[in-house]
Amino acid sequence: MLQHYPRAFTRLILGVFVSVTTLLGASHGKTVSGNIAEVINIAGKQRMLSQRIAKDYLYIGKKIAVDKATKQIEQSLSAFKKSQKYLEKAINDPEIKNLIAFVNISEKELEATAKKPFSLDNAQLVLDLSESMLEGSQYIVDSLKETAKFKSSSLVATSGKQRMLAQRIAKYYIAYQSGIKDRNTVEQMKTTVKLFDANNKKLLNNASNTATISRKLKKINMLWKIVYKFYLNIEKGGLPFIVFTSTDDITGKMDKITSLYTKARL
Repeated sequence: MLQHYPRAFTRLILGVFVSVTTLLGASHGKTVSGNIAEVINIAGKQRMLSQRIAKDYLYIGKKIAVDKATKQIEQSLSAFKKSQKYLEKAINDPEIKNLIAFVNISEKELEATAKKPFSLDNAQLVLDLSESMLEGSQYIVDSLKETAKFKSSSLVATSGKQRMLAQRIAKYYIAYQSGIKDRNTVEQMKTTVKLFDANNKKLLNNASNTATISRKLKKINMLWKIVYKFYLNIEKGGLPFIVFTSTDDITGKMDKITSLYTKARL
């Protein structure tokens, strides 16, 4: 069972884990069985699910949007585990397979913690485990691209990351309202909002967008221009339900845009 270590220590463990498995996996062979772009997209979605699962646990604990969050956490845990099994079967590279195993440890611990009564200690542990899952999933995405010599579109990569950032915003917003009122919570929220905003402008200003993509991005931007101010008022709070629904809306729309970018090969 994972212990409740600081985030920096978790990062150190993962770094050592990657270094060791790199030495063990001297002969990689073919990286994946099947479409590498599809495998990377599925691995990329795991980043978003890691943040959504933690967010839902915190909303349930705060007794806000309980029905929605309860249904969503069950769906997200199921989807995460299903995708992990898919990645295990599709990926042949031993180093990446070991990374998947590392993420699975964090997921099992998070799921077990999420079934316990809500407390600040459990909430902090869920936050830390979701960070470990996110970091591990990002390693998997990066390792797949590097090992397979796969050059993905920067637009696909950016739009795919927006899915995760929207859920991350909601996670830190409700974490603060739940009582985790340290400097890291506020800083992570503001950093995430800033990154989402920069990515949003990059996508909006892309000259090669199709008419459909431009239309969908403009809808997100209309919503974003209103709600991002709510997100930045994390210390004031008072709008948790709006944050829940708006970030879910943005995540869903960004997922569709990512698919459109992939199909258009932009």
